[in-house]
Amino acid sequence: MTTELLSTLRLKLNGSEQEAQIDERMLLVEALRECFGQTGPKVGCGTGDCGACTVELDGVPTKSCLRLAVACDQCEVVTIEGLAADGALSDLQRIFWEEDAFQCGYCLSGMLFAARDLLARNPKPTGDEVRAAISGNLCRCTGYQNIVSAVLAVSDQRA
Repeated sequence: MTTELLSTLRLKLNGSEQEAQIDERMLLVEALRECFGQTGPKVGCGTGDCGACTVELDGVPTKSCLRLAVACDQCEVVTIEGLAADGALSDLQRIFWEEDAFQCGYCLSGMLFAARDLLARNPKPTGDEVRAAISGNLCRCTGYQNIVSAVLAVSDQRA
């Protein structure tokens, strides 16, 4: 017989205050998907290697499969769903679309949050800097070149 250990998780999720009852053993990626309906963060490797579960946690790209959800109580979380404003894609999302920088979409959260973080710190990165920034994310579809091109295109557009 299993005993559930329930706790209330309160988040500022994609700009809105939300709460849910969660099992205290849940990972953040599980709570986001199962309790808050956010399907953008994917359960990939479960070890933080692939980046499919990446979210922004209090302003920092974070692999949500490595965090217990209860440890994130009262935090601000942005998922890929929160990057669009009023139903319009962000410039980063739009250019990823235009540059064919994703195919299946599994790696998209990790790639977008890594690119967003890089561009916030370095508005004019080189191709090598983009490659280093996205290196913590695995993509099995694109071969990475379109992703690098998309990030550089966003950088050029913002200049």
